[in-house]
Amino acid sequence: MTSFRTLLYKELLRFWKVGFQTVAAPIMTALLYLLIFSHALGDHVQVYEGVPYEAFLVPGLVMMSVLQNAFANSSSSLIQSKVTGNIIFVLLPPISYIEFFVAYVLASVCRGLIVGCGVLAVTWWFVDLPIRYPLWVLAFAVMGAAILGALGVVAGIWADKFDQLAAFQNFVILPLTFLSGVFYSIHTLPQFWQALSRLNPFFYMIDGFRYGYFGASDVAPAASLAVVAGTLISLSAFTLWLLKAGYKLRH
Repeated sequence: MTSFRTLLYKELLRFWKVGFQTVAAPIMTALLYLLIFSHALGDHVQVYEGVPYEAFLVPGLVMMSVLQNAFANSSSSLIQSKVTGNIIFVLLPPISYIEFFVAYVLASVCRGLIVGCGVLAVTWWFVDLPIRYPLWVLAFAVMGAAILGALGVVAGIWADKFDQLAAFQNFVILPLTFLSGVFYSIHTLPQFWQALSRLNPFFYMIDGFRYGYFGASDVAPAASLAVVAGTLISLSAFTLWLLKAGYKLRH
């Protein structure tokens, strides 16, 4: 397991060395979202009975930060290695494709959870936020970060330059994230958009994560957990198949 530990350490060190950019900046962005949206809509919107809009917003912002940073970690690492050519130093050693996958995804989960905890810590000063079911919170946070970490590996493998990766993030990740109920409940949407939202796996991650705080959600948490777990298994299997085949890495 020496090769796995070394690769994992390298991936953890990669984002921790520039923590001001990879950790502090996303926390500041989430705090600005909270201040702006709570000021603009706090007195006009109430989603759950007895839950202020500011409190409703925080879990969505935390989970959004977890997902976006988990994706950014694995995808940026792979595309930087491919563009600079140092990916060969990861491919030449006797590291199995399973170790490769787990190291990149685990590092992404760590970054996502660190940023999420940071967002939760800074918003705690502004919002009194209960956590009714911490195990639900942890389960959705870990699985959601793992899904986006695996998706980042897929994007990093597929992209040949930074422009392609940026397009993937801007046209896939950001729309799925912002249209997943971070800032609203899908029950406030017309029927067509409600049905469309239910096709978005990000919605189930955020809705289940929010259930852990308030004990209320748009979808039953067990159903959300099943969708998220199925997405994680399917995407992991696909990513492992790409790595085993050496698609755009060894060929």
